Amino acid sequence: MPEKESNQLGKELGIFHNDIKRILAQARGKAQSAVNSAMVEAYWLIGQRIVEEQQQGQHKAKYGKRLMEELSNALTADLGKGFSYANLYNCRQFYLKFPEQEILYTGCRELSWSHLRLIMRVDSAKAIEHYCQEAREQNWSVRQLERNIKSQSYQRLLSSQAEATTETEPTRHNALLDFIKDPYVLEFLQIPENEALKESKLEQAIINELQKFLLEMGKGFSFVARQMPISTETSHFFIDLVFYNYLLKCFVIIDLKTGKLTHQDIGQMDMYVRMFDDLKRGEDDNPTIGLILCDNKDETMVKYSVIKENQQLFASKYQRILPSEEELIAEIAREKRLIEEGE
Repeated sequence: MPEKESNQLGKELGIFHNDIKRILAQARGKAQSAVNSAMVEAYWLIGQRIVEEQQQGQHKAKYGKRLMEELSNALTADLGKGFSYANLYNCRQFYLKFPEQEILYTGCRELSWSHLRLIMRVDSAKAIEHYCQEAREQNWSVRQLERNIKSQSYQRLLSSQAEATTETEPTRHNALLDFIKDPYVLEFLQIPENEALKESKLEQAIINELQKFLLEMGKGFSFVARQMPISTETSHFFIDLVFYNYLLKCFVIIDLKTGKLTHQDIGQMDMYVRMFDDLKRGEDDNPTIGLILCDNKDETMVKYSVIKENQQLFASKYQRILPSEEELIAEIAREKRLIEEGE
């Protein structure tokens, strides 16, 4: 066979083999998804049955733990591993935490049991709904979900939303608050909290861990540039970080500050946003968002700055370490209280 024909045949066989592999991979993915969905439903039904059995009179309620221990022993003897007391307790909690229709008829079955075991530890029903939706839509790994729960990402979004107006019709500003957190937790940069920090070092650390930073930023963000120049006829300026959010359909420019937020910082960002809209924004883009990430901020100063009325400007703190859940809750509550007192 001539070499040219042989190469062509080899190419065609390669395409053929790849098509077969793709078909098998898709089939296995569908099978795995179907098995996962069936098992999630089974775990919920097991939890339901355990709760029903425990609630049949005071005698069984009193010995509820013993009932699950005996059930664990019986199932392990008949079916093998996977039915420890801890797993059965998770099934019970699963039933108590999630309403029936949500589990059996919605996308929660698309999540793995490992995802759901993490989410069921969350107390708030709205937070549970948030983490289920985000984990599914953003395809979070178990590790990413765990970090977002530990870092109270839902509560940090609520902290930002506390400043939303009470108008009956939603404004774009209110919609933006679904994407702005306060504070941002940047523990993955591995910069000690007590280390003197220059803005250039903070910027480089973010670039080095860009994927993790995008996950912390939230959904829809893609990186555009660092130190992007914007110039007028007489002056040249450089924006620290530029992103584009395809859900908001707008650019998001970030100014990094390693000290306390000042009026000068806010004025500079206001100028950057106006210049960016004039020089870089496309015809189909929504107005640019300016976000100042600072080490510290004074809410009273923010109240009397242009941020208060400007729907394109935001200021959020960042933290270099992952605080404990109690510390984060206290910090979020403090931020929310300061915002409310400033109304």
